[in-house]
Amino acid sequence: MTAVLPPPRPATGLLTVQQLARLEDGERLHSLLWRAGDGWRMISSAVLGGGVGERSWVLNTQVSHGYRRTDPDRHLAELALHADVRGEGVGLMTAADVQRYGHAVDGGVEAIATAGLGVRGWAASPQEDTAVAVAPGTINIVVALPVALTDAALVNAVATATEAKVQALLDAGYDCSGTPTDAVCVAARAPRADGEVHAFAGPRSLWGARLARAVHGAVRAACPPP
Repeated sequence: MTAVLPPPRPATGLLTVQQLARLEDGERLHSLLWRAGDGWRMISSAVLGGGVGERSWVLNTQVSHGYRRTDPDRHLAELALHADVRGEGVGLMTAADVQRYGHAVDGGVEAIATAGLGVRGWAASPQEDTAVAVAPGTINIVVALPVALTDAALVNAVATATEAKVQALLDAGYDCSGTPTDAVCVAARAPRADGEVHAFAGPRSLWGARLARAVHGAVRAACPPP
């Protein structure tokens, strides 16, 4: 049974999330749900709804630290069904407490981040480890832009968000680039026949710079003290 809790802070702008709670194997776990609605294109590395396409919701759900399911996409789809969302969406997982999310706004761009940093390190490691593709991500970032982006700009936006995440971690006092299973979702407005579509989202472009500052603020706010 999923319960809807009031948001912990006033919702503003594009990225308004609901807090959901559930009991799973005797443990109380939480999720953040953004009911984006129609008119959005998203790019994501998520296990559910990943890639590029039209999406209408994003679910960032907490799972137990000893998560052992081997079908996270199905699990996320079940949780979305219980949350009463339909259609195509994005599902993210994390072992972090999503109630402690960070939220930041810059020039109309909004970002939300959840951060659990128990297992962290540098992306370029001298030691080869076995990749665990289905493990829940521990730093999840969701960004919403009020403008349309080309496919190339969406890819650029993911790179910009990742750079801003690393900068925020360093500024927070962490000696790492993230965790092995971080995930990101960038949402932009779907192009319209009479509307502008932006071709750039690098950190020195107009919208990329705003995205970078919003992600930096959200990740910085979500990071616990090192």
